[in-house]
Amino acid sequence: MADKTLFITGASSGIGAATARMAVAQGWKVGLFARSADKLDALVEGLGDKALALPGDATQLAEQQEAVDKLAAHFGDVTAAFANAGRGASAAGTLQGEPDDWQSLVNLNVMGVLWTAKVVAPYFQKNQGHLILTGSAAGRMHIKGSVYSATKWFVHGYAGNLADEFREWGARVTVIAPGMVDTPFFDAAKPEKLKSEDIASSVLFALEAAPRASIREVFIMPMN
Repeated sequence: MADKTLFITGASSGIGAATARMAVAQGWKVGLFARSADKLDALVEGLGDKALALPGDATQLAEQQEAVDKLAAHFGDVTAAFANAGRGASAAGTLQGEPDDWQSLVNLNVMGVLWTAKVVAPYFQKNQGHLILTGSAAGRMHIKGSVYSATKWFVHGYAGNLADEFREWGARVTVIAPGMVDTPFFDAAKPEKLKSEDIASSVLFALEAAPRASIREVFIMPMN
């Protein structure tokens, strides 16, 4: 039987890196996908031979495909994936928003998620794998003029649709919906908010659930 192997996008820092560390500590092999090759190499150095650096751009289907296939060849299979790569908009609202920035936002937050699902689906059809998507509290409420929020509404809607599709193969889909997290996503530190490790623990909670249990959503808010 192949080892438990997790493909993580947006793995070089924040939630992705914290999830990689926690997954390895719980016996997983991990494939770390992000554009920052130097950060991935540093992370792999700390994690050892249970981790593989896979530099690439999440907005490119071919690069995600190549990374997942390389991970499967290296560790024997890909049994889970965490579609975590994403970013915010450079300006809030419709009036002030920049069309080129919106296109870039959609390419990563929407198309990047679709590409991850597309490339892991053939593996999960065979091995009853598990796909985790990073949603957001912003994808569960309306925020005035927020295009970023709308991309997360897509993630939440798609996760539910995907869960019913993957269920036919015995595979599972979970959306993790955090409120504000103290990560490099924000320009200023948010020390009173959630930590990356809080989200990572929710990812591992869903991944390690008994096969009979399909955890469709984990919604996490800071206490303050």
